[in-house]
Amino acid sequence: MPQLSLHSPVGDLTVTEENAVIISLDWGWVPTEWQATTPLLEKAAEQLNQYFDGDIGDFDLPLDPPGTAFQKKVWEQMLKIPAGQTKTYGDIAKALNSAAQPVGTACGANPIPIIIPCHRVLAAGGKMGGYSGLGGLETKSALLRLEKALPAQQQTLDL
Repeated sequence: MPQLSLHSPVGDLTVTEENAVIISLDWGWVPTEWQATTPLLEKAAEQLNQYFDGDIGDFDLPLDPPGTAFQKKVWEQMLKIPAGQTKTYGDIAKALNSAAQPVGTACGANPIPIIIPCHRVLAAGGKMGGYSGLGGLETKSALLRLEKALPAQQQTLDL
């Protein structure tokens, strides 16, 4: 599987492609000998750099994250949340006729964070909830501030 690593303001990231679709985005840097450049990985790296530069809010990449049918439905709902906006676990649960807890579990299992914007999903009452990416809630807050969905002076929401 081709992988490409890049530096970002929230840490090193590695994007993985399989069968011409993005299947994961992980924190960390893979050794150079494991990396490969493909047109799709180059496009993903370019869009991630544009995102961190504030030039784009949403990604235009073919995605096929591995997961259960329910997880994929949750991730589809997350992809509908525009940059600069948030929804709650309860909002997504209502749209899927589910409960908030399994939605939160699916958010935590998201294999393509940032691109599938699980950081845009908050707990009830505007509380931060959780974030499984490197740096946890600090990273979630940083991504929301980047998208101007969180005031710059606010470091984290009430836990």
